[in-house]
Amino acid sequence: MQILEPQNSQVLEKSYTLKDWQGGYESLTEEYDYWIDDIEGEIPPELAGTLFRNGAGLLDINKQRLHHPFDGDGMISRITFTNGRAHFRNRFVQTAGYLAEQKAGKILYRGVFGTQKPGGWLANIFDLKIKNIANTNVIYWGKKLLALWEAAEPYSLNPQTLETLGNEYFNGVLSKGEAFSAHPRIDPNGTLVNFAIKPGLSTTITIFELNTNGEITSKQNHSVPGFCFIHDFVITENYCIFFQNPVDFNPIPFALGISSAAQCIKFQKNQPTRIIIIPRKTQTKNVKVLETQAGFIFHHVNAFELRNEIIIDSICYESLTEVEPNSDYRKTDFDTNSPPQLWRFNLNLSENKVQNQLIDPRPTEFPTIHPNYVGKSYRYLYSAAAHQSTVNAPLQAIFKVDLESGRKQLWSAAPRGFIGEPIFIPRPNSQTEDDGWLIALVYDAEHHRSDVVILDAENLEKEKPVAKLHLKHHIPYGLHGSFTQETFIENLG
Repeated sequence: MQILEPQNSQVLEKSYTLKDWQGGYESLTEEYDYWIDDIEGEIPPELAGTLFRNGAGLLDINKQRLHHPFDGDGMISRITFTNGRAHFRNRFVQTAGYLAEQKAGKILYRGVFGTQKPGGWLANIFDLKIKNIANTNVIYWGKKLLALWEAAEPYSLNPQTLETLGNEYFNGVLSKGEAFSAHPRIDPNGTLVNFAIKPGLSTTITIFELNTNGEITSKQNHSVPGFCFIHDFVITENYCIFFQNPVDFNPIPFALGISSAAQCIKFQKNQPTRIIIIPRKTQTKNVKVLETQAGFIFHHVNAFELRNEIIIDSICYESLTEVEPNSDYRKTDFDTNSPPQLWRFNLNLSENKVQNQLIDPRPTEFPTIHPNYVGKSYRYLYSAAAHQSTVNAPLQAIFKVDLESGRKQLWSAAPRGFIGEPIFIPRPNSQTEDDGWLIALVYDAEHHRSDVVILDAENLEKEKPVAKLHLKHHIPYGLHGSFTQETFIENLG
């Protein structure tokens, strides 16, 4: 399969400088509320709705730098599209931990990924309390805006003002402190499916299904052997599928205040990945488990059933890059890290066998597809990707793969642009799977600001984006987000 490099771009030994990339890891302390008026191109007038993004807005607490960006407090960014215009607003999720640390002016909590309270191990020993940072995803479902973090309950927000309303327990179905993952999947039939992981020597996987009113209509628990480190999953019409990454967890250094919880996870490269297949339609304990050599997986693209098989497309790393105690994430050596690559897994349910195939070697992450094809056979996938096809690097491009023809397209923001997760938005009354737009936040290192970039999903290789909306500031690199056709804005004038 031929990989298309970006048009009219110089092939560089490196498509970026580390200094440029590091600029996206500065805190944004201000909260803004304004109409975006610095625009290249034109916002499609038929593009109407709201793009929500979540991620760590603070990378330090009063100049005390966090050890890892995944430990940062969640900040919601909202971009509203209406009548060919766009409005921006951002606000921090007012979690209990965020408010306490802002009042104290210092780090009060240990972070899952390496942040420790000042004072060494004596200040951290036996302190197992982790704050809910609500920083991983944000969804609008059942008339509720929810900030998600996979280790605890959601925070409910006012979608008009982004004011934090408190924790969400879904009419008591969710108990206090119970996890609700940050990676829900929305079945095109109108059901939101999500999960929770309660790890231990054996792990409990809880599966939730919610109707369009935001009510939990199904909740089932399954126990599987061993420790699970699972960030994402996929659904089909009949199944939920989880990849149990081959890792071990030793909690003793965490309890003694020496290491964070994530630093106690060790990748076992010679152990197989276990694929857990749980039926959705029946409350059954008949869970099927298959094994394969798959490396480490954070994110999946999609899954679908084909006769006696389940096909799963995923982003796979050869190994898990460990967070070292004295490391600096801003000095990541991309040349030595395992690149994330696109793989396909064919699960034969009759023969209990798994076949793996590399779809493309380009480093790529944060995949997205047309929402009507979740859990179904599909043709097009999109993702954030490296500028060059064979060199591991920060994400600077948006990559399109036609799984039917094998054609690849690439739009790149290199050398000074860095890209977050793209979101596919179907064009109203669209007739084809790729008829729509891709929207992503792009950090512009030259101007130290972020752009909201709108691309034609059918043809990424157009000379210019459909529109590029220049914000007045940067947004620190985030994690996940979502789009809704609803618009939330107090003043449309």
